[in-house]
Amino acid sequence: MRNVMRAVIGLVGLFNVTIGLAFLVVPQKLAAAFFLSPIGSQGMATLRADFPGFFIGASVFALVGAWRGEARPLLVPLLMLGIALFGRVISILVDGMAPTAIQPMTVEAVMIGLLLLAYRRFSAR
Repeated sequence: MRNVMRAVIGLVGLFNVTIGLAFLVVPQKLAAAFFLSPIGSQGMATLRADFPGFFIGASVFALVGAWRGEARPLLVPLLMLGIALFGRVISILVDGMAPTAIQPMTVEAVMIGLLLLAYRRFSAR
């Protein structure tokens, strides 16, 4: 089961690295998929800086945790995804529920659940 969790978390990490790299290479395409509209060159710079920072940054720690089978590195993506999910909940409470709100929340919740399972498994050495 430990190696299964390592593989699953590795896939979570690779999924997020792919998103982060796509924000670097084709930011306009990813901006549209994330319902964003950058304003000018500084908006594009934000897409190329902040989103890869989030996705690749969290992914590095997920991949390190998966590679080593260690729990502690998983705390970083858990925190980052938890804050993202919390922000989405706040947005629903303040701005109302968009028909497109559930899918990203579900993806984040599933990743959090998988990371928590792996954290637990890796901690139980």
